[in-house]
Amino acid sequence: MTTLGFIRHGTTEWNLAGRLQGQMDTPLAEVGREQASLLAKRLARETWDGIIASDLMRAKETAQTISDVTGTPIYGYDARLRERAFGELEGTTLDDRVKRWGEDWRTLDLGMEPDDNLLSRWGAFLSDLEDRYGGKRILVVSHGGFIAPVLASHMGRKIEEHLQNTSLTVLERSGDGWECRLLNCTEHLSQQDNKA
Repeated sequence: MTTLGFIRHGTTEWNLAGRLQGQMDTPLAEVGREQASLLAKRLARETWDGIIASDLMRAKETAQTISDVTGTPIYGYDARLRERAFGELEGTTLDDRVKRWGEDWRTLDLGMEPDDNLLSRWGAFLSDLEDRYGGKRILVVSHGGFIAPVLASHMGRKIEEHLQNTSLTVLERSGDGWECRLLNCTEHLSQQDNKA
């Protein structure tokens, strides 16, 4: 049975600054590298067959850390796993958006990628994954704004919780559908919290 472990990349400087990244290519912050390392130590106690990540730097770096620590091979990087494109919003903070477009900026068409396009990218990726790696346990390192609608489409409900950096969500193939075994888990970050 195919099992997917969705991982949101580690924290970036732009995350810390409240800046919307979208498909802009930003590296992990030091705290993000530490989060990825803590997640990797956790995953070393589990069995995963391979890792496929978004081709954006923050996801690749998270995937590489996991691979280095666990020995799990990286099967590849795929642009279809990139964050949602946010159009004109990319690179802006909330203050920037309010100043530029007003309080109702969320209602404007500023070039954000629609769910249908995002889920179409996911569907094509998933079809290829199941052809090549069906029955395996695959870690998918991607982005919060991508993972949330993908999970919602498989679980039949909106994901209300904010997906945390380096959170792990596990879906298992069940007949024609998927069952969620773990959602937005960050227990590995408790060591980081204890140091703060």
